[in-house]
Amino acid sequence: MPHIDLPQGFPGISGGFAFRPETAKPMRELAHILLHLPNSLTPGERELIASRVSSRNSCHFCYSSHAAAASSHLGDASVVEKVKLDFATAPISAKLKALLAIADKVQQDGKLVNAADVDAARREGATDVEIHDTVLIAAAFCMYNRYVDGLGTWQPDNPEMYAQMGQHLAKEGYTQPSIRQPVAGA
Repeated sequence: MPHIDLPQGFPGISGGFAFRPETAKPMRELAHILLHLPNSLTPGERELIASRVSSRNSCHFCYSSHAAAASSHLGDASVVEKVKLDFATAPISAKLKALLAIADKVQQDGKLVNAADVDAARREGATDVEIHDTVLIAAAFCMYNRYVDGLGTWQPDNPEMYAQMGQHLAKEGYTQPSIRQPVAGA
């Protein structure tokens, strides 16, 4: 049950966005820039960072939707699950593993990131932009996760809904809602 009177039938962040469209707009734009626009990290890699942080923050809605987007980009949901459980053994690049190590520290406390973490990422070929964007994705997803959970939003357990959202996010990005009509079961 949401802590405030959010529009019914809009799960997760969609409820907060429907409640306050003027704050939704810049939040959507930030997600679109970080996760969808061209970058040297693939959209799938960036969605893996977002889903990993959301998983570590125990935000069911954000993890499920971004894991579905990552799966849509990568074409393999098992990679997403492996990154969630233990990215060090996941079938991803050494560069992405080094960036995920940074993201994990940001998720806990940004002050935990140190020069050795950044040097390790650089040794694996990470650029300053990739390091910057990893830190910003992790920090932004801590905010998005806390927004969703702090409002007590409705977070259904409907894999098909998340799969559809993930496909929309992967194809269209973040500037337009992936959920435009209330969902039954709220």
